[in-house]
Amino acid sequence: MVERRTELAIPKPDMTPMIDCVFQLMIFFMLTLKIVSAEGNFDINMPIGQSSGTPDPLAQDLKVRLKADVNGNLVNIQFGSRSLGNDERAFAQLNEEVLRSIGGQPGGPAAKDAEVELDADYNLHYSYIVKAISACTGRFDKRTKQVIRYIEKIKFAPPKAKGANS
Repeated sequence: MVERRTELAIPKPDMTPMIDCVFQLMIFFMLTLKIVSAEGNFDINMPIGQSSGTPDPLAQDLKVRLKADVNGNLVNIQFGSRSLGNDERAFAQLNEEVLRSIGGQPGGPAAKDAEVELDADYNLHYSYIVKAISACTGRFDKRTKQVIRYIEKIKFAPPKAKGANS
């Protein structure tokens, strides 16, 4: 007797509908994609307006003026009426002056009431403003590896109109 072998027919799936679904999904997601602009423009252009609230007469205001040239580079730092310069040493001097103004005691009663007012030119690069804020708020003690806070309150002076730098 001759044995007959019959091969089982393995059904092969039709790939056409699957490819159609994949393309439809791709088109759907491409059309619903919202393109967001990349972060990175950190120019600080504060709105021109008046400050809100009334000043506290008991609070000690420390005024810091940051002057810029037309390219936005730092020209001078002033603490009160004293000129500190425009280099890295000027930020260290600003830090020392703020500490001296609060009585040399970080966290003391004079530091709690003190407030720094930053008055920066309109076109000054933000990196100088960040350095000034860092110099006014405190310092990092390398020995204890802790941040020593001087002042918690920092406010910005109402910005002058573009081109009205003095």
